[in-house]
Amino acid sequence: VQLMESGGGSVQPGGSLRLSCQTSGTSDDIDRMGWHRQTPEKDREIVARLMRKGDKFYEDSVKDRFAISRDTAKNTIYLQLSDAKLEDTGLYLCYVTRASKITWGQGIQVTVSS
Repeated sequence: VQLMESGGGSVQPGGSLRLSCQTSGTSDDIDRMGWHRQTPEKDREIVARLMRKGDKFYEDSVKDRFAISRDTAKNTIYLQLSDAKLEDTGLYLCYVTRASKITWGQGIQVTVSS
């Protein structure tokens, strides 16, 4: 199983960006999927999570601004960033869990700056 992230880059405060994470093979057996963020100042932290049955979780600082979703036909997970803030800057890593085994993508940089 491999994950490939795309869509990162630079965005101004208040702007929007959509991250994509495409999984190799079928995504039918994924139990959990999500995005973490890593910065030099902080350990890797959860940003958003989507469970197989549709339950979603968001870290407090991104609630009402970020949205996680999936397209099963495209085997792709998305993270929509809106109203970007400087503190959203970081390396975003997607992950999926199948039968308790977790697979990580390599990460994609998002930089919020004016």
